[in-house]
Amino acid sequence: MIRERALKVVLVLVGLIFTAGVYPLLMFFSREPALAMMLSLYVTLGIFLLLAARNPSAHRSLIAFAAWSSFAHAAVMGTQAYRHIVERHELTGVAMFVIVGVALIALAPAKQRGERVSAAGA
Repeated sequence: MIRERALKVVLVLVGLIFTAGVYPLLMFFSREPALAMMLSLYVTLGIFLLLAARNPSAHRSLIAFAAWSSFAHAAVMGTQAYRHIVERHELTGVAMFVIVGVALIALAPAKQRGERVSAAGA
């Protein structure tokens, strides 16, 4: 019960943070199209995470996607910072995405009886 409550809190917090990207999305829409495209994905994911907070066990694959895509984003950002493609202060974002991924994986709802095994691993 405590684990599910913690997961709901994490889903709402991450959902709100991702959804807050709508403001920068509007600002960077024409100036930086690649950033706007990335932000549009996170805003959409944020909205769906907010919806998933109502019934997390029914949205296991979405939660797994949010976690693993956070790890992938952190890996790309970390590599870019290491190779000096982006500035070193971007490592703060790497840490945040890793924390989001770990929290979502650690709190992911258990697989229900009779549910098929998925490739998500969560």
